[in-house]
Formats: sequence, C-alpha cells, structure tokens
Amino acid sequence: MRWADRLIGFISTLILARLLVPDDFGIVAMCSLVIGLVDVLLDLGVGIALIQNRGATILHYHTAWTLRLGQTTVGMMVVIIGAPLAAKYFGDPRLTIVLQVMSIGLFMAGLENIGVVDFQKKMRFGMDFKFAFSKRIVGFAITVVAAWLLRSYWALVAGALASRVFGVVLSYLMHPMRPRLCLAKFREIFAVSQWMLARSTGLYLDASLHRILVGGRDSAAVLGGYTLANDVSAMPATELLAPLNRVLFPAFVRASHDRRELRRLYLLAQGLQTLVAIPASVGLAMVAREAVPILLGEKWTFAVPFVQLLALASVVQAITTSGGYVLITLARVRQAAMLIWVQVALFAALAFIAIPTAHALELAQLRLLTVVGGLSLAIGLLRRVLPEVSLMDVIRTIARPLLATAAMAAALYAVGNTLALPLAGMLILKIGVGLLVYSLSILLMWRVSGKPDGAESYVLAASMRVLRRA
Repeated sequence: MRWADRLIGFISTLILARLLVPDDFGIVAMCSLVIGLVDVLLDLGVGIALIQNRGATILHYHTAWTLRLGQTTVGMMVVIIGAPLAAKYFGDPRLTIVLQVMSIGLFMAGLENIGVVDFQKKMRFGMDFKFAFSKRIVGFAITVVAAWLLRSYWALVAGALASRVFGVVLSYLMHPMRPRLCLAKFREIFAVSQWMLARSTGLYLDASLHRILVGGRDSAAVLGGYTLANDVSAMPATELLAPLNRVLFPAFVRASHDRRELRRLYLLAQGLQTLVAIPASVGLAMVAREAVPILLGEKWTFAVPFVQLLALASVVQAITTSGGYVLITLARVRQAAMLIWVQVALFAALAFIAIPTAHALELAQLRLLTVVGGLSLAIGLLRRVLPEVSLMDVIRTIARPLLATAAMAAALYAVGNTLALPLAGMLILKIGVGLLVYSLSILLMWRVSGKPDGAESYVLAASMRVLRRA
C-alpha cells in the first residue's frame, strides 16, 4: 500500500516539478505547515487510542469520531481566522485566501468514517490498501490535470481537496459503521489521548519547525525547494519503514504481555529497518547531485545540499522508529512524548538562540545535528522501559548495516572522483556500484559473524520462500 502510494506521489512530483515552479510549491508548503500545526495542536490521536484498546466497544468508536469531528471543526475556524496572521509571518498575502480554501479539507477529514480504523486494528491490510490507494489515485489525477490546465499552485489545492472529499464518501462505502455524536467514553479515550496530543505535537514540530523557520527567513521559492528536498530525502526511510510500522504496531500490542516475544519482534524489526533504510538514505545523499537535476529538472539544482543533509537525518529514524512504537505499546506515551520534546527543544535552542540568523542550509545542518543528538537518549529510554533489550542487542542490529553502508559510501565517493561521465551515466553507475558493494559487504560480514539469526537470515529465508512459490 505504502509503496504504491509513494510511487504515485513520486510520479506526481516528477510531473508537477516540470509543470509548476518552486514558488508554487512554496505557497502550498506554507499553507500546509499552518494547517498541519493547527491540526496537530488539536489532535487527540483517537485512532491510536482505538487500536491500543483491545476491548473497544461501539461507544468508543462513536466517542472517537465525535472528538475528531470537533477537533477538525475548531481547526477549520482557527485557520480561517488566523490566515491573515500567517500571511504576514511568511510575507506573502496570497496565503490568506489559499489557507481559507484549504481549511475545508481539514474539516472534511473529521467527517471520515471512524470505522476504517478497523482495517489497521484487525490487520485487514487489503482493505487498508484499497482505501488509501483509491484516495491517492483520485488526488493524483485531479492534481495533474489541474496543473496542466492552470499552471498554478491552485492545482495542488484542488487535488488535496478532491482527495479529502472522495475519502469521506469512500469510507462510508467500504465500512458499515455509521458513527454518531457521542461522548460516553470521553474519559477513557482522553486518558490516552492527552499524552498522544503531546506526542503528536512534538512529532509535528520535530518534523516541521525547521521548515517553518525556512518559510519565515527565506522566500517562497526557497521553501518550495526545501520542502521538496525534505519529501524526497525522507522517501528511502519513511517509505521502507512505514509499511513495517503499520503492521508492527498492532503486532506489538498483541505481544505486549509477553516480554520475550516483544523483545524478539523489536530486534527483528529494527534489524530489518536498519538493513534497508540506512543504505537507502545514505545512497540518496551520495547520488543527489545527479538524481535531482535528472528527475526534477535544472531549476531544482539549488535543492541538492538540502537533499543530502536531510537524507542523512533520515538514517537516525531507521534506528529509533521501532522503539517509539514499543513505548506506546507499553503505555509509556508520556515518556515517548518527552523524548520528542527534548529533541524539539534542542533544535529550537540552536535555531533561536545559538544561530538566530540561520537560513535554509544552516537549518538543515541543525536538523541533522539534533536528530543525531537524540539518538542515545532514545536508545537509553527504550532500554529502561524494556530492560530485556541490552545495549549489545541494539549494537548488533545496527553494526553490520552501518559498516556495510560506510563501505558503499567510500566506493561511491571514489567513483565520483575518478570518473567523468554524463549525469545519467554517472547516476546509473553509482546506483549499480552502491547496490553491489553494500550487498556483498553485508553478506560477507554476516558470514564472518557466524550467520546469526536476525535481519539477514530473515530476508534470505523470505526470499527463498518467494522463489519456491514462483
């Protein structure tokens, strides 16, 4: 589901990057940051509360839907009223009307049938795929057609709203639940949601504060390039990790009463994530100089340094993402929220106090610095909550991928500095060399280590099962 979704998103990006200009992306990026901030400040995380509650009744679902509808309604009103202030902060009067139109999408999200949460909770991922994919393909088609006709940022707005409206209709067609206004289970849901709100707010600021500052300190065109670079650089990690995490969370919940099984699942998940996401993120950073102008066009070349720095920041996500789900599974949402807020506070201190004049490139560097700084804290907190996981367990899951990735990076650096080829030829060569060097390095180190059980053995066994079925 996730790969299909991102494949559509990637193709959409390639098309829109040629039909629109960085300024168009910047306008919509500014509006998305404002709406995202308002949404997250009111978000009670009711979906996660329902998944975590194995005994949820129909009243829990009605209450969750009511809370979410109230959240999005208030959010729409806040955006409409605050749009002129946001336009003043970003220094672009066009934002006022665009924000007010986009706020309709925020409200529509609250009308969506809460019953679709069951697709993930009950691990019915075929239905989950159909729902998400259908929304995505409709939004993609309308956005591309509108961009071809309008050649304006309004195409992005039209596509986003169309996807929201279609999602509401589809949610009621795909699930029989008919939610109604109800607050009977408010206390139970809010007991979880208040810390989910703190966590989700921290997650949003951790992911978006650097972009908010870029929008306030640089032009719309720079923010457009920075936002596109942020999206592209996150793809190797998020698009490889998100499908696994979507399955892992309900699996962690089922194993929450068996610490040995939870430890096994966590170490396997982290091993798989680091095995694939670390080389993918570093590899993107190493080929960014060739990939960006080829895929997006020469007008986006200024975004290459942003892609390189932000891709490296995604490496840390591959190491810490499973730990965050373990904390939520074990009802340690407060600790998970505090961990994220420490990272936000560190970035804010650097961006507002240490380097108050930092612009886009410096902010990307600070982003990389803060996520690396939060790594040791994340591992320490995980071990405190799940003492069955030792420090050596964590090191063993990430050591071989890190060393193999270092070998790959050295090989790509050597290729880039010894050969002079056209951009397309260099990109193809680097991708081939990177895949070969990393694969051989990881297999060699795994064999030298005595072929231990873990991510490598899991991938090889799964590959053999696929081959036998084929």
